[in-house]
Amino acid sequence: MTDTSIPRTDKPFDEENDEAAARADEAAELAEEADEADEADEADEGDEASGDGADAGEAKETSDNDLFRQSEIAADYVEGLLDILDYDGDIDELVSGGRPVVEVVGGRLQPLVGQRGATLEALQELTRLAVFRETGSPSRLLLDVGGYRANRRKELAAVAKNAVEKVKEYGEPVRLEPMSAFERKCVHDVVNALAGVESESEGVEPHRRIIVRPAP
Repeated sequence: MTDTSIPRTDKPFDEENDEAAARADEAAELAEEADEADEADEADEGDEASGDGADAGEAKETSDNDLFRQSEIAADYVEGLLDILDYDGDIDELVSGGRPVVEVVGGRLQPLVGQRGATLEALQELTRLAVFRETGSPSRLLLDVGGYRANRRKELAAVAKNAVEKVKEYGEPVRLEPMSAFERKCVHDVVNALAGVESESEGVEPHRRIIVRPAP
């Protein structure tokens, strides 16, 4: 198991603060790179407005073995977090859709998801950073807790279909609420599978949102 413990140190408090700030900046940068890769996925699914992530889509392909290794590292890290937080959960690591995935199932996990998945997104960024520290490569790891993302996909499918119905009925674009890259990808997948409509993203994080409009 990967050692995820934080070693004790005798460094001055200010120096420790500087190192903590550097780690936070590093995590933010890695999260931004991963979101850009997700934006590239949106472009592949017809998101004409997500050109800012096009370069990320040109990254070299990672083998399934490497992806599974990332999921194993992430699972070890998440297991360590659960032990620290005194939460019980079964952890599965796998590769799905060309990306490493870690799923945590069990009871009493809602606090790890948070409102609208905010805590889950933060934990995912930390886990991606743990994978980067181990492998030296940014990861597009997807972390799910308590089946939140699977349930959210179903909710977003209903939101997307409702938007499509309004577009077809009134012939006017529909702007959805701001969403994460994961949520936008779920909506794009549904819209792009239907005839007569198209979708694209606009704005910048954390206020980036989807517009559904009639296809030309």
